Amino acid sequence: TMEGEGVFVEALAIRAGRIVAQGSSSEIRALAPQADVIDCRGRTVIPGFIDSHCHPDTHGARLGRWTDLSTGYATKDDVLAHVRRETQGKPADHWYVGFRYDDLRLGGWPTREELDAASGGRPVFLYRRDAHLGFANSAALKIVGFSRESQDPPFGRLDRHPDTGELTGLLRETAAHVLVNYCQASYTPDDYAAGLVKVFEDFVSYGITSVHNSLASTQGIIAYQKMRERNELRMRVGLLASGREDALIDSIIRSGWRTGFGDEWIRLTGVEWCPDCSTSGRTAAYYDPYVGEKILGEPDDNRGMILYELEDFKHRVLKAHKAGLLVGADGVGDRGIDFVLDAFEFALQHHPVHDHRMRVEHCCNVTPSILERLKRLKVICSSATGFAYDLGDAYIRNRGQEAMRYMWPHRSMIDAGVIAPGHSDCPVCHPNPMRGMYSMVTRKTDTGQDLFEGEAVTVYEAIQAYTTLGAYCGKEEHLKGDLGIGKLADFAILEDDIFTVDPEQIKDVRVAETYIGGECVFRRDA
Repeated sequence: TMEGEGVFVEALAIRAGRIVAQGSSSEIRALAPQADVIDCRGRTVIPGFIDSHCHPDTHGARLGRWTDLSTGYATKDDVLAHVRRETQGKPADHWYVGFRYDDLRLGGWPTREELDAASGGRPVFLYRRDAHLGFANSAALKIVGFSRESQDPPFGRLDRHPDTGELTGLLRETAAHVLVNYCQASYTPDDYAAGLVKVFEDFVSYGITSVHNSLASTQGIIAYQKMRERNELRMRVGLLASGREDALIDSIIRSGWRTGFGDEWIRLTGVEWCPDCSTSGRTAAYYDPYVGEKILGEPDDNRGMILYELEDFKHRVLKAHKAGLLVGADGVGDRGIDFVLDAFEFALQHHPVHDHRMRVEHCCNVTPSILERLKRLKVICSSATGFAYDLGDAYIRNRGQEAMRYMWPHRSMIDAGVIAPGHSDCPVCHPNPMRGMYSMVTRKTDTGQDLFEGEAVTVYEAIQAYTTLGAYCGKEEHLKGDLGIGKLADFAILEDDIFTVDPEQIKDVRVAETYIGGECVFRRDA
């Protein structure tokens, strides 16, 4: 039930979507002899997983419009061949947009000339899997007004060839966002809703019953309400409203909405800003420079970048915090995390709140000094455990093996009393929580590389990161996270007992059935 380690029961009674009793099968049958029976056939049942940081709204909007490059392509040449096939014979202004491009897996970025040739001069944009970098060909750069004479946008970078000064095509942070915003300017809430149905059909197959939609957009928020009205919503959604939309944050504050506004299906979790960037993309902010092979046009002394001025960011956080909103902010590298904590500390000094539950999102490089700050300020480390599995190899490549001692150090955080839920950041990483939990328990990447075994946790502690702690970081522990009496009847039936399988098999444990409010939303075919 996740009410405590080793707390198991044989049966539950569910009424009106909530758990009303626990006991033996005979006791529960006697309590409700006419009730429908869900026979789990002796298999392990756990609370539904909570992915406390992911982006289903934007992911859904792009499905069917953009090409998902995460599977089916082994090399950049495969991608170029696909661009050629998809653009051949199309009008000169036809766009090809691919997303979830992984330059490390595919063998690097193409050149502008290669992309121009593949598309026959039509505009092409490849958006990296981390959503912090993108690559544009000549036609795409021209359409948005980027040229050799262009200045870098604030908190972004147009990479240039070190010899010629010409744009390479690689765009970092806000420069990439210019292309993204252009390409999805016409999207409607109905576009978001149609894709969200497909995204959540996938999520529930992994036992996920709740998400916190990170950087939730205005269009996404409208889409969720439309889905609710149409009875299409098959997921509980917490909204972390996007700080990239100043008008959205201002409107929420003016409205008087506070964290917790909503109901058990759609709920305002808080607001979120994204000051820090991507380690796998070599843009996240660290005190020490990146190691390994540089990308063409990358600065020689690359320590990453931060996307806000500190004084401005402090006052953004303080304004939202004083309005009764839980604040989350992305900090990945040690310098990025300290930047976020500086703003949080400023807000708490000017407006002390005991149970604030401020969250550093991703919060990867937790050094001893940062661990102490998290503990002292009672800030939640909203840990990107999915990165350890899917992006761990890139972290080793870009930061070095020694740095893994302080990446996602859940053993140290648990021992220090720091609350550290886990998440996927999907579509950056795969949504399956088993992958992140595998890396937490084994301290290995998807290819078996070492992430420092001394920070390994138990299976129970790994499940906590996706259940009880996921509920806590959204101020919803009164509703979900465990299978205690009175809680929502959100649970998953596993095909294998995750508590007893070989730890190396955790990543392969499958969900047989998923229930939300006692209703089956997924059943695996035999």
